[in-house]
Amino acid sequence: MNFKQLEAFKAIMETGSTIGAAARMDVSQSAVSRLLGQLEESLGVALFLRRNGRLTATPEADELLADISGLLDGMQRIQRRADDLRLGRSSKTLLKLGVPPSMTQALIPRLVAAYLRDREDIVIELLIGSNAYLERAVLDRAADLALVRLPTENEGLDITPLLEAEGVCVMPPGHPLSHKAVVDITDLRGVPLVMLGRQRALRAELDLLLRGARVAPQVRVEVHSVSAACAFVAEGVGVSIVNAFLVSLFSDLPIITRPFRPRLPHAFGLIARHGQPRSRALESFAEYLREELARAAHVFENTRDQAAEK
Repeated sequence: MNFKQLEAFKAIMETGSTIGAAARMDVSQSAVSRLLGQLEESLGVALFLRRNGRLTATPEADELLADISGLLDGMQRIQRRADDLRLGRSSKTLLKLGVPPSMTQALIPRLVAAYLRDREDIVIELLIGSNAYLERAVLDRAADLALVRLPTENEGLDITPLLEAEGVCVMPPGHPLSHKAVVDITDLRGVPLVMLGRQRALRAELDLLLRGARVAPQVRVEVHSVSAACAFVAEGVGVSIVNAFLVSLFSDLPIITRPFRPRLPHAFGLIARHGQPRSRALESFAEYLREELARAAHVFENTRDQAAEK
């Protein structure tokens, strides 16, 4: 078992395929497959099921993800610290923030850049992943704070609710569903869909609603972030049901939204490990995030209300 094998496993889990993992690692798909096979042989555990050319994570893979991610993060921090020592760099305060993938393309870079502008002594490390990964990262001290969907699945966390939103139907302009004021789940019958991956909580809730309405989903693409879903919708691949607040971060794309029924409520919060002492720098950063995300939520709510009045 080595670093590259663990890196390949994590990349496959986060991208959903060996193709995506190969692109992230800048290696060939065959190299990723070889690394995965070597890791499974070393561990003596099947991490993925191979069916019709697709990989499906086993329960063992889900259980190992947090530990492997934490190990990789720790190894990367050690390498960075060693580089600092070798180059004689002064010690800086490292703050580790976990965020979902869709917040890393616009919102979080803007907030973090503003926070760092007058703080030369601070370094921010972003950990990006699913809710389950981020919760485990906080519990394992791999992250100081994380933005996650509520409610959480684990105990031992301090939770600060931040914002709420509902699921909406996202579609390209001119789509047949765009003529409806509200999209009902039965309207999705026979409509090509861009769906979030099965590991996402929203996907599980949507699948339950589809089964209850006796609608067989016509899935064209499965993705693992709202940003990817919006991008595929913009290309006309299908429509998607995603979080309204996250969709608002991609208003530059040629997409429109309609309210969706039944309602799919979402809430986001900031989590930290219960009882973990906080430095002044970490407390300052947490307060900054609370204020700025509350401001972003307020802007979103005002924009939503104005759109509803039109």
